[in-house]
Amino acid sequence: MRMTDTFIKPMHPEGRKFVAIFAAITLVLFAVEDVLGWIGVGLTVWCYYFFRDPERVTPDAQGLVISPADGVVSLIEPAVPPRELGLSEEALTRVSVFMSVFNCHVNRAPVAGKVEKIAYKPGKFLNASLDKASEDNERNSLVIRMEDDRILTVTQIAGLVARRIVSFTQEGAVLDRGERFGLIRFGSRLDIYLPEGVEPSVKIGQTMIAGETVIADLSK
Repeated sequence: MRMTDTFIKPMHPEGRKFVAIFAAITLVLFAVEDVLGWIGVGLTVWCYYFFRDPERVTPDAQGLVISPADGVVSLIEPAVPPRELGLSEEALTRVSVFMSVFNCHVNRAPVAGKVEKIAYKPGKFLNASLDKASEDNERNSLVIRMEDDRILTVTQIAGLVARRIVSFTQEGAVLDRGERFGLIRFGSRLDIYLPEGVEPSVKIGQTMIAGETVIADLSK
């Protein structure tokens, strides 16, 4: 690996206009005061890294559920999947991954399967690390039906700073495990509802890498 590959990561196209805006503002700030200009440079670099989209090596063993997001496991608890999906009212194990503004925000499919349903719900912009964010915040949920006919639900939740959930997929699409399916701008959270009887293999506080870290093993 080249040294430059360590620091220079591919950027998702969704971020280009934001980096351009930050860069334009930086030029104006330099015209006003050098110190302000250098602050602008720092913010522009941060914006670029926010939208970074590095390649990931997804485990190919059968039955694994992979983290859909970079971040930290903030909650593991029983919860009913979003009601707008029209699923059973039975509580399932929910694993929540909180993304700070310094994490990569490209979201990846935790399992392979067909996108059976997508449901968007407008809402508030509370701190995404809070438990009630799953119910009150703006969210976008996907139901993925796997090859064995079981389903897994993953929900993108907007946060305190986030103001836009972006989806790259649609109902009927077939996703590979680790495939990019969406992005949330500027701090947020992903909830994964595991199939009935499946226990997570992660703990609260554990660091997750989207597309790589194993959350659970369906075969167990």
